[in-house]
Amino acid sequence: MTRTKRNVAVGAAFVTALVALGVAQSHLEQVAAAQANAAVQAPYFEVDPMWPKPTGKHWLYGNVIGLGVDNKDRVYIIHRGAATLDRKEIYAQQTPPMSECCFAAPPVVVFDGKSGDLVTAWGGPGQGYEWPQSNHGITADSKGNVFIGGNGASDGHILKFTADGKFVKQFGFAYPNGGSNDLWAFKQVAKITLDERANEAYVADGYGNKRVAVMDMDSGQIKRYWGAYGNKPDDTNMGRYNPTAPLIQQFRNPVHCAEPTNDGLVYVCDRVNDRIQVFQKDGKFVKEQRIKPNTLGDGAVWDIAFSKDPQQRYLYLADGSNEKVYVMDRQSLTILTSFGDGSRQPGGFYAVHSIATDSQGNIYTTETYEGKRVQKFLYKGLRPVTKMDQGIVWPTGR
Repeated sequence: MTRTKRNVAVGAAFVTALVALGVAQSHLEQVAAAQANAAVQAPYFEVDPMWPKPTGKHWLYGNVIGLGVDNKDRVYIIHRGAATLDRKEIYAQQTPPMSECCFAAPPVVVFDGKSGDLVTAWGGPGQGYEWPQSNHGITADSKGNVFIGGNGASDGHILKFTADGKFVKQFGFAYPNGGSNDLWAFKQVAKITLDERANEAYVADGYGNKRVAVMDMDSGQIKRYWGAYGNKPDDTNMGRYNPTAPLIQQFRNPVHCAEPTNDGLVYVCDRVNDRIQVFQKDGKFVKEQRIKPNTLGDGAVWDIAFSKDPQQRYLYLADGSNEKVYVMDRQSLTILTSFGDGSRQPGGFYAVHSIATDSQGNIYTTETYEGKRVQKFLYKGLRPVTKMDQGIVWPTGR
């Protein structure tokens, strides 16, 4: 063999060895990545397409704008009724009735979380209180009471009822003309979440104001409040959200949730700014995480719930723009996986708005706009993460 041919042969062998080494290295990297991914576990859910059961009452729901689960695993939803239903959907409600079907359900409907049976339904204007112009949010305590907010132009108050609809108290009043630094009224409240050990309610205040307000659960007195980063709230109109602009130092409307945890933190939905901000319960800023920051319009951070283990290790985030529920590590605020898709079929979403968990770790969601429903997702335990985006989690029988 000539020297030239021998050099060519050696060179070819060297190239072949490098290619083989590269292929082996690539394979090892893929194996390592797969092993690392499999080591990450997250709660897994499947939709329960048979929940809730039909009520048999020819009822339809309007925008389902609030959701709560009590300590007996009863599921409360609140919706906007006839005002958000097409006239043809409620022909039976016309004067005179135009057909046998259908009617707008009462504003508050309560289901048994396990069976899906209807428990009770109630709500609407009554003696001694001002029903919200546009109800928004419902939260149950452990003593058999529920708290309701409202984000209509005249809504500056919170209502407290018993679980079966008896009026207890009104905090604040209609037609507030104050702002985010007032202690005597709210303004278009999005949601109320409770810290019963401290007898405090965290108010996402919300659509008119730009703050988290903490009130006494019995008296309604506002004890403290804060804006983004723990700053003093500023009601200046900051204009539309721009994902490439510097992060603004105030919340935009709406401040959509304020969720206290067992370890003394509060997770706040700064909805159209596409961010979660975390605070201590005194309002001191801890950290933040942007979620899908290129989401415009209604934003990506709609509502938050936590897993039911004592450490509340996982956070569940409803994103009504991208039509997902994100399963996140609560401490690091990293997204582990997600489920959902744009669909009106079970397991899909149209504007998933509210999210809550029961004592068994199951998730419930509601949908506003034309979604108009409540869904249940069964907790199936921890599983290795194999897909970042699971799509619709249909029952598998496992």
